[in-house]
Amino acid sequence: MFDFKSVAQKERSRFLLRAWVASGLVLFALALIGIRLWVLQVDEHEGLLQRADRNRTAVMPIAPRRGEIVDRHGEILARNYLSHTLEVVPAEVQNMDKMLDALGQVIDLSPNAITRFKRRVAAGGRYQEIMLRNDLTELEGAYFAAQAFRFPGVKLKARWVRQYPQGQVAAHVVGYVGRISEADLQALDERGDLGNYRGTDVIGKQGVERAWEAMLHGMTGIESLEVTARGEPMRSLHRIDPEPGRDLILTLDLKLQRVAEQAFAHHRGALVAIDPQNGQILAYVSQPSFDPNLFVGGIDQESWRELNESKDVPMLNRPISGTYPIGSTYKPFVALAALELGKRDAETKIYDPGYFELGNQRFRNAGSAHYGHVDMHRSLVVSSDTYYYSLAPEIGIDALHDFMKPFGFGQRTGIDLSGERAGVLPSIKWKREAFKTPEQQRWYAGETVSAAIGQGYNAFTILQLAQATSVLANGGRYYKPHLVMSAQDRHGQVGRIERKEPDYVLDIEPKHLEIIHAALADVTQSGTARRAFAGTPYQAAGKTGTAQLFNLKGGRYRKDAIDERLRDHSLFMGFAPLEDPSIAIAVLVENGGWGSDTAAPIARKVMDAWLLEKDKEEQEAQEEQEGSDTEQKVAATDQPATQETAR
Repeated sequence: MFDFKSVAQKERSRFLLRAWVASGLVLFALALIGIRLWVLQVDEHEGLLQRADRNRTAVMPIAPRRGEIVDRHGEILARNYLSHTLEVVPAEVQNMDKMLDALGQVIDLSPNAITRFKRRVAAGGRYQEIMLRNDLTELEGAYFAAQAFRFPGVKLKARWVRQYPQGQVAAHVVGYVGRISEADLQALDERGDLGNYRGTDVIGKQGVERAWEAMLHGMTGIESLEVTARGEPMRSLHRIDPEPGRDLILTLDLKLQRVAEQAFAHHRGALVAIDPQNGQILAYVSQPSFDPNLFVGGIDQESWRELNESKDVPMLNRPISGTYPIGSTYKPFVALAALELGKRDAETKIYDPGYFELGNQRFRNAGSAHYGHVDMHRSLVVSSDTYYYSLAPEIGIDALHDFMKPFGFGQRTGIDLSGERAGVLPSIKWKREAFKTPEQQRWYAGETVSAAIGQGYNAFTILQLAQATSVLANGGRYYKPHLVMSAQDRHGQVGRIERKEPDYVLDIEPKHLEIIHAALADVTQSGTARRAFAGTPYQAAGKTGTAQLFNLKGGRYRKDAIDERLRDHSLFMGFAPLEDPSIAIAVLVENGGWGSDTAAPIARKVMDAWLLEKDKEEQEAQEEQEGSDTEQKVAATDQPATQETAR
């Protein structure tokens, strides 16, 4: 017989078991949920709150306005202007490629511009405004504004753009800015400055723009925006305004700079003019030059190829990066070395037959000239090579090296520009380190002879020659050459950067300096530079030089028979006025021939522009002061009479 009661009891037991198991599972699940809620609400509350805030906010960088660059009189060399640009917020664009294709039908977008834009999008944030195209014309801006509804996320904005109003004038000094490259980003990251360049598209690449980048750039600002779930900005939560870069006031005199550049005409070369009393660079020429405006928005391939492949090498910063033999402009320093080291006094005469023999080798004077009996004074006035050929073995190359080093020859001066080369001031030690084989490492007596007239292994920058001339002019005081005089912040506060005291002072006998100065003064009066400096209302001192590039191998130099780029360099060094120098100058004209023919006339024009203009300004200031004093006296005289009349 079937037992219904037993079956029902079993079913009831199974049901209860299932109920308990289900209840346990429910309770376990509720416990897990409770624990998870505790973790979320209590343990991870702060972190999740910050994540939520980040999801609802976007932090946008605000690029600072770059500082301007002006000359010593306030004339602008680099400035900023507002340009219409197209900015894109990637978070607001659904299909970037489709948008770029459609926008290209409205506004001209070059392939290079699109490539650069995509690279910046990959490196930037989704909510950051990224420039797609700059320098839109008014017509392009108006046309896009009419079509803007078709392009959500693309905005027409105004942005600061760098401009160089002087064009090619002083381009190697000012330099230029260019788009930030991967190498720039890596360097900024290594210095810890990458965060300060969020939102910035350009960075200094050459010249003052590069050397003083940290001061010119300023500090980036930030703005926190509340955004929707779709990334659309709703309102500003917090803003820190950017701090503009500082304006730099250079020591350069733009009027003098223009005169110097125009004096070169079609010639290639370099010129540096320094104030001997403080090391300020007054003029700095590297010819040919280039237009820095080409680089601001990214130089096109054709322009870059033209600059990069030119035989004249316009991108070479000649005064600090080009090294040259300086020929006879080295002789005043060699003569001073002979006096200071006690190797020869100024009155000692040697016979100059037009050559000097050492062993089986004959070293000739330039142009095969012969001067008979010459002392130190006349050796500089007529530029006798033989006098210095004979002096070289008496001094020796190492002693010559040690004497020249404090003048700055063969040393980086530390000027506030990048790319300066040290050049070569030869010595026995230098040659051992520069060459590999024992035969090459050996120093020969004939090499000392060549070095004494600025040839041989000597390879100096024109800045080094100008700096050494400045030290010679001011009695041995060495001021480091510099281009930045002071910096001005947004409040108009000016902070001077240069130092007033010399870096060091050379221990030179004043009577020895007088001997050299007197000879250099006669060079411009009756010597090799007399034609260039005829009729000057001031007393200049200087030395011409001609540096040989082509080995004649004992033959006679014929200019017309040699390729133009193998002809001699033309040089001049000097200072003025003689008694109280306010300008020291070094000039090199590549393949210009005799120093007296090409370099010296350029130096004369620059000295005239500086000294005569300065005298004119002082006279005008004096006349203005005298006129003011006269007016005050007249007013003082008239006042009692006026009062008496009133009574």
